[in-house]
Amino acid sequence: MIEVEVHQQLRALLRAQGGNAWPHHLTVARLVARALRLQRSTLMQIGSTAAYQGQHRLSYLASLLLWPEPLILVASAEVQHSLCHVELPRLRDWLGLTKPVCLAQTWPDPNFSGIALFSPQDWLQHRLPQHAPLPPGVPVAIDGAESLEDWTRAHLTQTLLPQDWDALLWAYPTRVETIRDARAALTHTLFRHPPNPYGCLIVAEEDRRLLGHLVDRLQQDSGQSFSGKWQQFTDTLLQPNTLVWAVLDRSQGSFSLNSAPIEVASALQPLWEGRTQILLNGVVDLDAQSEQFQLQLGLADLTCVQFATDRHNEALSLYLPDGVPMPNTPEFAPALMRQLQCLLTLGFAADTFSALIIDDLPLKSRIASTLAAEFGSRVKVEKGDCQVGDVLISGWTFWLEHRRSLPYPNLMAIATLPFPSLENPKVAGRVAYYKQQRQDWFRLYLLPEALRILQEAIAPLRSQSSLLALFDSRVLHRTYGQQVLTALGPYARLNYLDESILIPPQCSV
Repeated sequence: MIEVEVHQQLRALLRAQGGNAWPHHLTVARLVARALRLQRSTLMQIGSTAAYQGQHRLSYLASLLLWPEPLILVASAEVQHSLCHVELPRLRDWLGLTKPVCLAQTWPDPNFSGIALFSPQDWLQHRLPQHAPLPPGVPVAIDGAESLEDWTRAHLTQTLLPQDWDALLWAYPTRVETIRDARAALTHTLFRHPPNPYGCLIVAEEDRRLLGHLVDRLQQDSGQSFSGKWQQFTDTLLQPNTLVWAVLDRSQGSFSLNSAPIEVASALQPLWEGRTQILLNGVVDLDAQSEQFQLQLGLADLTCVQFATDRHNEALSLYLPDGVPMPNTPEFAPALMRQLQCLLTLGFAADTFSALIIDDLPLKSRIASTLAAEFGSRVKVEKGDCQVGDVLISGWTFWLEHRRSLPYPNLMAIATLPFPSLENPKVAGRVAYYKQQRQDWFRLYLLPEALRILQEAIAPLRSQSSLLALFDSRVLHRTYGQQVLTALGPYARLNYLDESILIPPQCSV
């Protein structure tokens, strides 16, 4: 059986070359091989640390290379680069295989028997009717499946830019005044809203109807339907599952319109039908069967496997002080400042790199100015050129985008949990949709999103046994706090602070 061959070959490689102590290599390789042989779809939650470091790639790639039939592998550009320059050369040299692997935008050839490596965007194109379909029955493996919902929503987002209105004027010269009046009315409605930090706002139902009415009039007058971007946008405009928002450029007095589906399961269905799926998910779902994850992606009847985080090598030191005021109180900011000053004093004594995650813009600015006055130029606000000894102050988005190019933090301090802000119009729009469906928007959207971001953000800390300081006391006083602590585990909770806990592992006391 292929499981035996994969096990033997990979075990021999690991023994001969060494240098990788991840304990689940052989298990992942056997599970992937078994899924292919039995045509049984499988979801593997490998853990955020293994996904961040790419420890699992050698395992599943060995099974894909030894499988004698064609396969589809979907991975981001960053993962593709690692596969092509690290794992593939290592396996091919050892296994002596000649199975072809090609970077593909469409299926290479009817007789192709290798691995077609797709980007998420190119793979998602095949759900569109006008695109050439993928061969039926070819299994698909997806590395980074926790991002699949975001990939799909971004792929399905339709955008109308200011120049698209100009194109509409040229296409309907007899209706110039109608188009200009509709554009002016929409501009007036959108710009009367006050600015917000997110630069966007939800397009109200009456404005969506205004656009729909404009489209209907132009189609009736011309006797023909729209084409191109306008057609794609208006096709989804009045659907209840669609979120429509505007991005405003107040300096230019212009706006762009965007639409995207809130749920993506129906859009993914054509890509699942008739083929085996192997999903490798980095973020660990607290539910071992990942029922909500399957529902969101339109999956069914999966074998689910969850790998626990290594308690000996990946445990964190968690400083979670009791008595910190709630984040929505005036006392929170002064209390947070005192805690950070204490931590950073210890950190500078140990010469460490520290990351402070503060997403609230006014609070971030206030903390940064105070700390810069005390610690000087070492304090940097969302700058990617940090070194050991610096203190980075950033929001969640900046940290997740730049964490690979930054030093490993010996200290990460988190002001508040990464719940999507209801002040963000796009978040508020999704919450409104869940409310209309009479669904638990907190348990289905806000909490899972916060746990996902939290696990991804702290992944770099685990290999260094770093200190994580969390000052959101809702963890201690809300019913969902235990789920947050489970997502952070394994950890050793600290009730005190001293210099020794921040000294890097390679240093001696």
